[in-house]
Amino acid sequence: MDRETRMYDNFDKPQKRTVKEILTIVYDALDERGYNAIDQIVGYILSGDPSYITSHNNARNIIGHVERDELVEELIKSYLGK
Repeated sequence: MDRETRMYDNFDKPQKRTVKEILTIVYDALDERGYNAIDQIVGYILSGDPSYITSHNNARNIIGHVERDELVEELIKSYLGK
């Protein structure tokens, strides 16, 4: 079951993104800025501290719309192929 998050980059135009899409956007933004994206995402998931996520490409705002337990759930399902 893919969970979808509604994003409002523009109040007239809502965007629906899956958790996987959000993780990909955040990973790419971190990678573009030269961070170890995996370490930064893990740090965010464990601590909840948004400073682990760059604001580049609005990544911090985007990931903030997903509960951390949803991120973990998606990662485990993907890892196990479920």
